[in-house]
Amino acid sequence: MTRKPVVFDLEPDDQPAQSVSDAPPVPELDEPTALQATVEAVGTARRRGWGGWLWGLVLGLLGTIISVAAWDYATSLIDRVPVLGLVVSGAMIGLLLAALVFCVRELAALGRLHKVDTLRQACRDARSGDLAVARAQVARLSRFYGTRADLEWARRRLHERESEILDADGLMDLAEAELLSPLDVQALAEVQTAARQVAGVTALVPLALADVITALVSSLRMIRRIAEIYGGRSGLFSSWRLTRAVLSHLVATGAVAVGDDLLEPVLGGSVLSKLSRRFGEGLINGALTVRVGLAAIEVCRPMDFASVDKPRLSVVLQRALKGFVK
Repeated sequence: MTRKPVVFDLEPDDQPAQSVSDAPPVPELDEPTALQATVEAVGTARRRGWGGWLWGLVLGLLGTIISVAAWDYATSLIDRVPVLGLVVSGAMIGLLLAALVFCVRELAALGRLHKVDTLRQACRDARSGDLAVARAQVARLSRFYGTRADLEWARRRLHERESEILDADGLMDLAEAELLSPLDVQALAEVQTAARQVAGVTALVPLALADVITALVSSLRMIRRIAEIYGGRSGLFSSWRLTRAVLSHLVATGAVAVGDDLLEPVLGGSVLSKLSRRFGEGLINGALTVRVGLAAIEVCRPMDFASVDKPRLSVVLQRALKGFVK
């Protein structure tokens, strides 16, 4: 008996072939995920309702009371001791001018952070738009970094190559690779430096609360430096807003827990069984600092990671702690 192939007809021959135009549309993948929407909603939340009015009235009342008390003190001092009163009045005027300059700088820093957020959303929308929208967004991004001398060669190269790209997605990928890749290198260097500092102080300094203070100061300085690298400006209120956005990102992504299960595949073997307790705590604090740094990069970056690979915690941690452990 011979074995021959058997053909099964699954569809009748008289059934017409389906056209490509009848196929269902491809789902849109450029829309932000639920996690991204949660991060943005938490990071951009504003105080609304009676709470905002209450705090506004309290601050306004305190400002009025302090201003009237200072004015009465200066005028009464001028009546009693004219020279000393004029000196105190001049000092108050100087303090007022300094406060005005401080407010202007803070408003400029907050406006810069808002511009970065606007650029991120516009770049996200440009990927799903046409080529003209993408070109306009690339030009806007290039103007945003127009004063950066370290990106002059990258801007020139982007301008020379953008005419070769004929689709919006490819043009945005080119802008990300040319403009943001050098900034990613600088930001990751800041993250690695902060992680080494925190890990070293925790492992080598036996003082109480030294690791907590070092981790807090290093993380705040790292967040401000990352914001400055990507085009933001540092300020008191802008740093607080940025830190709150980074912490909200960590909470929303569930990236606040780290332990031996993370360090074991990174460094090999059971960390807590091979190292002392202080060294183990140093490695864990360093890993937490890296997590905060990577979250700050995602918050401060004016474009989402697309053509450029997102930094991995294990890789950054290995480079940061290179030489710290074998």
